[in-house]
Amino acid sequence: MFHRILIAVDGSPTAHSAVRTTTELALLSGAKVRVLHIDTSEVVYDTVVGLEDDATAHQVLDSAVATLRQAGIQADGELLDGLTPDVAQAVQKAAEDFGADLIVVSPHHHGRLAAWFSPSVSVAIAHKSQIAVLLTPRQG
Repeated sequence: MFHRILIAVDGSPTAHSAVRTTTELALLSGAKVRVLHIDTSEVVYDTVVGLEDDATAHQVLDSAVATLRQAGIQADGELLDGLTPDVAQAVQKAAEDFGADLIVVSPHHHGRLAAWFSPSVSVAIAHKSQIAVLLTPRQG
């Protein structure tokens, strides 16, 4: 079973499904959980533009950590800054640094055109990770 789970969350509603699934897995296995949130930015011409303010980034992270702790799970959080194209690599590195044996992410389903311009982070993680990856479904 899993001993160290890294869950990557963003501010979207699909993150709730990932937190719920991680909670259930951690309760079953007694795993320690690290919640990762990446405060993303984009480069527009020669300017770096933040996509989220610091308060919102902390709120996303703190909310997920609090949910896990309220369920009795040993959990902590890590907030990183990163450019959007580097998110998948940052998640993988954070998982390796934590010693995770499972990465939990909730995929966002893009249309073909959107996927062309903004490749899926969850797919990139799943294809390149040496650590098991669990893609959680959207909340029904």
